[in-house]
Amino acid sequence: MKPIFIAGPCVIESAECLDTVAERIVGINNRLGTEIIFKASFDKANRTSISSYRGVGIERGLQMLADVKSKWGLKLITDIHEAWQAEVAGEVVDVLQIPAFLCRQTDLLVAAAKTGKIVNIKKAQFLSGADMVYPYQKAIESGASEVWLTERGNSFGYNNLVVDFRNIADMLAIAPRVIMDCTHSVQRPGAAGGKTGGNREFVPSMALAAKAFGATGYFFEVHPDPDNALSDGPNMLCLDNLENVIKTLL
Repeated sequence: MKPIFIAGPCVIESAECLDTVAERIVGINNRLGTEIIFKASFDKANRTSISSYRGVGIERGLQMLADVKSKWGLKLITDIHEAWQAEVAGEVVDVLQIPAFLCRQTDLLVAAAKTGKIVNIKKAQFLSGADMVYPYQKAIESGASEVWLTERGNSFGYNNLVVDFRNIADMLAIAPRVIMDCTHSVQRPGAAGGKTGGNREFVPSMALAAKAFGATGYFFEVHPDPDNALSDGPNMLCLDNLENVIKTLL
C-alpha cells in the first residue's frame, strides 16, 4: 500500500500562510511523486486557554480552504467538532477528521460518515489501539465508504504523552489505513503556561518508528515559522524540513 501524507499548519492563520505551505507541498508532490493532503483547521475548539487563538471560523475558513484547492489543486482535510459541521465541511474537503478527544462521540461520527467523505478518526489519548474498533464500527455502520485511524500518543501522567507503537499494529487489525500523527505525538499538553508545549526535534524519529511498525500514512503539522505560530508551534515541523523527512519515509 502506497503511503499517504497529510501536512499543513495547525490552524488557519492567514491566506498568505496557507499559500506558502500549499506552494511548498505542490513542489514536493511534483519532485517526489507523492500526493500530500493539505491540512488546516478553521477552528481549534480545545485550546488550553480561553484567550488562545482558535482560528477564523467555519464560514471564512472553508472558503479559504476552497481557495487553496482551486489555486493549488490539493486534496483537503480538516477537523470538525460538532455534528452539524460535517455536511458543510464535506462540501469543501475530501477527508473529515475527528479530533482525538471526540473520537467516541457517536453523533459526530455518524454525521461525518453520512457525508460520503473519507473519515479519519484520531485515537484518543485515553484509549488503546484495540479500543478503536468501536469508533471504526460506528462510522462504517453509518455508511462511511472509507475510515482511517490515526495514532497520536497516550496520556502519561501530567503534561506528557507516550507513544505505544503496538497501537499501530492493533489498529491495522481493524482498518487498512493507519496513520501516524508525528507532530501531535510529541506534544506536552498544557505544559507551557496556558498553552501546549512540545518537542519537535523528535518528529522525524516518531515517523521512522511508526514505519517500522507498519504505518500506512504520516501526518505532519508544518509551518514556515513554528516558533511564531499561533497554535501548536512547539511540536510543529518547520516547513523547510518536510521534504527531507518524507524522503526518509519513501
